[in-house]
Amino acid sequence: MATIYTSAGEAKVVDLIDGTVATVLSTANAKIGWGTGAGTAAKADTTLFVEASEARVVPTVTQPTADKNQWVGTLTADAGKTITNAGLFDAATAGNLVVKGDFTGIVLATGDKIEFTISLEQT
Repeated sequence: MATIYTSAGEAKVVDLIDGTVATVLSTANAKIGWGTGAGTAAKADTTLFVEASEARVVPTVTQPTADKNQWVGTLTADAGKTITNAGLFDAATAGNLVVKGDFTGIVLATGDKIEFTISLEQT
């Protein structure tokens, strides 16, 4: 199991700092998605293993400390499936995968929900 701050995520933050891009990871743009399939999250990943059929969700965005941002979102299964990974994106479709995590599969039935909390701390 791994949680990765992706290369695309690092580039996004650097571009935000130097003003190259203006699209911030606020509730206007940040989205959380989940996926199925096997694998281990890697720095170079740009997508989930197999993105599930549910639309990405708008997270609640907070800054709990000066050096930490946090996104919390709940996804609801539209059918039975096993969720194995999730990620933070900067768009509702496609876009940049900023943070990706993989985990032991969670078996869901239709209507089951998972709340994901994704934190990014600059240390």
